Amino acid sequence: LGGFAVGAASVMSPAYIAEVASARYRGRLATVQQMAIICGLFAAFLSNYLLARAAGASTEPLWLGHEAWRWMFWMQALPSALFLLLLLVIPESPRFLVLKGRQAQARAVLSRLYGDGAAAAKQAEIEASLAQDQHKPRFSDLLDKATGRLRPILWVGIGLAMFQQLVGINVVFYYGAVLWQAVGFSESDALLINVLSGALSIGACLLTVLLIDRIGRKPLLWVGSVGMSVALALMVVAFASGSLAEGRLQLSDGMGRLALVAANVYVVFFNMSWGPVMWVMLGEMFPNQIRGPALAVAGAAQWTSNFAITVTFPMLLAGIGLAGAYGIYTVAAILSIVFVVRYVRETKGKELEQMEG
Repeated sequence: LGGFAVGAASVMSPAYIAEVASARYRGRLATVQQMAIICGLFAAFLSNYLLARAAGASTEPLWLGHEAWRWMFWMQALPSALFLLLLLVIPESPRFLVLKGRQAQARAVLSRLYGDGAAAAKQAEIEASLAQDQHKPRFSDLLDKATGRLRPILWVGIGLAMFQQLVGINVVFYYGAVLWQAVGFSESDALLINVLSGALSIGACLLTVLLIDRIGRKPLLWVGSVGMSVALALMVVAFASGSLAEGRLQLSDGMGRLALVAANVYVVFFNMSWGPVMWVMLGEMFPNQIRGPALAVAGAAQWTSNFAITVTFPMLLAGIGLAGAYGIYTVAAILSIVFVVRYVRETKGKELEQMEG
């Protein structure tokens, strides 16, 4: 149930943010979504660490006779309830209202967002972008009418969504404690390292908030890809140097520090680039008529890749080891450089009505 909810929110949030924000600070506001995700992860890591420490271990009883790990799950109810209440007070997307013919409501929302003076001009732009084709958005709109194939812009969106996961970031987030225990850290230290990674991620997202509407989306993506490639390669070197003892990977002190530093550098580069920028671009790169269906397809590709990476990591860990698994993620990061340079087009400063498919 949580997965259904998060999957829907992950698609709708960037679309909504893009549709209510003006072009000059749309990137910064859309980046806030990723920063909110990272803040949530940081809060979860910190909560898990404190709950496990209070109980003595994650499998020990904490309150009401229930183990600490159960309380880690139940803590999700608090931010979920807050999210629900806050959703009740946000305005509807003005582009959705125009599409539905609710012009007066659209004007009221635009006046609230941009002021009375700019509302009329903005509404006219939205109406003009939808004037040629006002049918209800449908998945068949994603096909190029001339060729009958998927529009090239959709393939770019799918590529962005998949590469964001194929570089292996959620292995660090989902299996952080398992990863660091696998190379010799205690459970307490491993949970604390997760907290550190979460804090660094927040700092990286703050940097992106400052830069994304100044230098653009594409430079952040390729710089992030290069940084992740180097950091992942260093992790492979560190893990490949270890030896197995009683089924666990043992690293020298120097290589252990290298792996820890490289992993956190990797997290920083991801969260200043692909983490937020992918969602920014998916929210703004598609034309108005296909934005909803295109985002749904790209979001499905992102979560499918997320699922594949999450499910396969334990198998890779048991089969080819940490060095082999991270070697695969390194190759994906290198390929993402080529993808960005060749296929991604800059969207900085463009209004949504200027996007072409």
